[in-house]
Amino acid sequence: MSRVGKEPIAIPSGVEVSVDGSVLVAKKGKLEKRLDTHGRVVIAIEDNQVKLSRLDETKQSSAFWGTYRALFNNVLIGLDKGFKKSLEINGVGYRAAVSGKTLELQLGFSHPVNFDIPEGIDIKVEKNIIHIEGTDKQQVGQVAAVIRGFRPPEPYKGKGVKYTDEVIIRKAGKAAGK
Repeated sequence: MSRVGKEPIAIPSGVEVSVDGSVLVAKKGKLEKRLDTHGRVVIAIEDNQVKLSRLDETKQSSAFWGTYRALFNNVLIGLDKGFKKSLEINGVGYRAAVSGKTLELQLGFSHPVNFDIPEGIDIKVEKNIIHIEGTDKQQVGQVAAVIRGFRPPEPYKGKGVKYTDEVIIRKAGKAAGK
């Protein structure tokens, strides 16, 4: 029995939720997000809550039940509050700047790294901190991971791009021996 799936999802104020066949549709203003359940769960909207239930008692049905509940909860949170990740750039001469729909990174290479900002993502740069915001949790996390992947932090001096809450375990350098 899924502990995640049996929790009802409260619909935030200002967000409209409807069911179109096996597709859950959430709207806030002009923004619309759709989640296709492919008919794997039963959907009910009642008392300003969305309730999902299993089709049958199989293990796979239970897995889909919890998964679709978590995915639709993330859709509602994204429309209501949005998601945010922050990256920190450490290193001499390492910097970032946003120009139009491109993030320009100087990461110690002989050339600048240009990252095209995808649709639905907003990136702001303050000194050495990159703030990534959006309504899709998966997309925000993926963009943050791609940017971090350009120059992951190294363990000796900690230079590179890291999440602001990430702890880099440092290594001791070479010891001078006689």
